Amino acid sequence: MLDAVQSGTVDAGHTASYFYIGKDPAFGFGTALPFGLNTRAQNAWIYEGGGEKLLQEFYDGYGVNHLVVGQTSAQMAGWYRHEIKSAEDLKGLKFRVGGLGGAVLSKAGVVPQQLAAGDLYSALEKGVIDAAEFVGPADDERLGLHKVARYYYVPGWWEGAAHLSLFVGRKAWAALPPMYQQALRTAAMEATAWSTAKYDVSNPQALRRLIAGGALLRAVPRTVTTAAFKAAGELYDEYQAKSPAFKKIYPAWARFREEQVRWTQFCEAPFDSTLAAPVTRRP
Repeated sequence: MLDAVQSGTVDAGHTASYFYIGKDPAFGFGTALPFGLNTRAQNAWIYEGGGEKLLQEFYDGYGVNHLVVGQTSAQMAGWYRHEIKSAEDLKGLKFRVGGLGGAVLSKAGVVPQQLAAGDLYSALEKGVIDAAEFVGPADDERLGLHKVARYYYVPGWWEGAAHLSLFVGRKAWAALPPMYQQALRTAAMEATAWSTAKYDVSNPQALRRLIAGGALLRAVPRTVTTAAFKAAGELYDEYQAKSPAFKKIYPAWARFREEQVRWTQFCEAPFDSTLAAPVTRRP
């Protein structure tokens, strides 16, 4: 799709930018990085934290204009045919996983697989793969993955938020009157806000149905997330050494992440924890 937009075969295309990390790992920033920003922080970084400018400078090198169009919010860690109790259970695991999460997991012995959504059910059913992640309850339910892999893990630390992208060819963008360019930007922001709200409503409902249907909800073992967090840091150091674009974007992104985490610790997280506590009597 990106090649088609670059060449002018099509004027624009809607996709997840992290599908192109084979060209440059910096494409990951447009969608999600493992242990990255949550939904609110991702939106804040794009619209007010300098992220949009940094990304556009990067995409200029590919001859496209970029707009965020869509946000799935935090994703699940996927469906597994067998329970994961320790990091040892990851070794040799054939796992369909998107983006840079696969690169991190490969350091723990996982064998990342790239399969289209429509192929996941049969691949799990036949044992071609051992596990698969797609998005979250609302989308996963439609694929029927719970029928062939019972263990449903949380959290999907490789996509704490996930933006989708609209790539518009440079010539096609320049041909639009300024008023139309602004209309497209406005529509893109509205679609992103709407999709976030849509998932916040549909995911809890779908999760209840999945659990009622036999899905077994599990938390990723702390030993696994600890090891993955360390591996992610090592991977980012490697990418900064080999990708000038990644090296340019990452420090600003990381500083923004740390600031957002500190703020969340003192405001959002305590409030959410209060509401989630069993002793809380909600009015």
